[in-house]
Amino acid sequence: MEFSIRALAPEKAKTGCLVLAVFAAPSGAQPALGAPVLMRTTQLADQAAAGALRRVLAQGDLARKAGATLLLQKIPGLAAERVLLVSLGEHDDFNVTAFREAVRGAATALKSLGARDAVLPVADFAVSSRGLPWTVRHAILGIREVFYRFDQLQTQKKPAAPVLAALTLAITGAPVTLRLQAEKKVLREGQLALREAVATADGVDLARTLGNLPPNLCTPSYLADQAKKLAKQFKLGIEVLERRDMEKLGMGALLAVTRGSHQPPKLIVLHYSGAGEKKKPLVLVGKGITFDTGGISLKPGGEMDEMKFDMSGAGSVLGVIHALAGMRAPVNVIGVIPACENMPGGAATRPGDVVTTLSGQTVEILNTDAEGRLILCDALTYAERFNPQAMVDIATLTGACVIALGHVATGLFANDQKLADEILAAGDDAWDRVWQMPLWEDYQEQLRSNFADMANIGGRPAGSVTAACYLARFTRKQKWAHLDIAGTAWRSGKDKGSTGRPVPLLVRLALRRAGSRA
Repeated sequence: MEFSIRALAPEKAKTGCLVLAVFAAPSGAQPALGAPVLMRTTQLADQAAAGALRRVLAQGDLARKAGATLLLQKIPGLAAERVLLVSLGEHDDFNVTAFREAVRGAATALKSLGARDAVLPVADFAVSSRGLPWTVRHAILGIREVFYRFDQLQTQKKPAAPVLAALTLAITGAPVTLRLQAEKKVLREGQLALREAVATADGVDLARTLGNLPPNLCTPSYLADQAKKLAKQFKLGIEVLERRDMEKLGMGALLAVTRGSHQPPKLIVLHYSGAGEKKKPLVLVGKGITFDTGGISLKPGGEMDEMKFDMSGAGSVLGVIHALAGMRAPVNVIGVIPACENMPGGAATRPGDVVTTLSGQTVEILNTDAEGRLILCDALTYAERFNPQAMVDIATLTGACVIALGHVATGLFANDQKLADEILAAGDDAWDRVWQMPLWEDYQEQLRSNFADMANIGGRPAGSVTAACYLARFTRKQKWAHLDIAGTAWRSGKDKGSTGRPVPLLVRLALRRAGSRA
């Protein structure tokens, strides 16, 4: 879908569908003519249509809930073939959640129409506490989320693809004096936000598709091939370390996880340099377990198919670099992806085995299903060679984080509060929210081992915290944060599939670090 932004009078919009926003009448209001509150662009369209929109709304056919829609055909006085009325809910209740519901409702309706193009007056959907660039970004991301499809592996009964090919975000309804003074500035800001949003949506789509692919296709080698394609497309630097390279380096923890698998492990390193050589890079380390059986500590069989999503951290790193390279962001980012399978077998690592990590520290592996921290600790140590400004690892690490935070917030752990605050702010900006958890030294005692420097698990209490504390032992020299995305990387049930989180958060983090606050 092609997106554009321009000044446009609603009555002159020759389009397949004109989207117009309406606030519901206040609760308890009489269903009198004109009770719903029309946004500025909707008012202009209604004037051109000689009050036709108000008369329709007075009938009460548009539901009050944010995101409800009502489709009208061939309204006299308007050039558009169709008009889609979208409820914003009540004015006093309008917030980011209502905005997102309204955008999703509009996108869902547009998806089922036969219109090839549409016009949406983006400013009419804006939340008062957020500016136009934020509104543009989130409108595009919300629409792209609705229009995302993963059906390439289905051979029968494919639903018809949406025909909507172009969406114009219109800037309309401003007074002439303001338009003369500010229209160019507004459009310029909107264009920049649009460019960022489309690139971010492309990155989210990549992460979602990688997550949704089955594990017999999305193997460690496949992830490496996708990284090579990205490197070729955007002229990025890339290195792929093989098993023999890891053995020479001494990555005993990572290699312990992959012993039971026939799939060769890969350590993928992807360099995006958009800010010049002197600028230190932000390093993103993504867990890439392309399938996790638990190893010898075998998982229960129920819902084990969802363990194909255990490479979501890796997918998000590739998605972020795709997004930043696509928008030519002025940042330096290095993605480090340890990728392998965790399988049982005669050669698999056993509970009680002791391995030596790349850092030289030894680990007693008490549970082979706590494998993510094993591959990450070696990857984090390896990443230190890039002299990063900060390191962030992203991992579907613990079921305990799902119990703590559910499927709404990602768990955040950090050894530097300034970095944590930046991630919290970027998460709010991207509406890809996180919640900070403790990383106190008090929890380190749970990782004590009688036979090695540490154990790889700390028992059931505070499982997500002790997992982060384990990683903290390998990042003491760095400004580092850990994102536990076990509850947010995918959805289960009838809507099963990858979410692409936290690509929007990480893109905003990188851009805000480069000075972009829009």
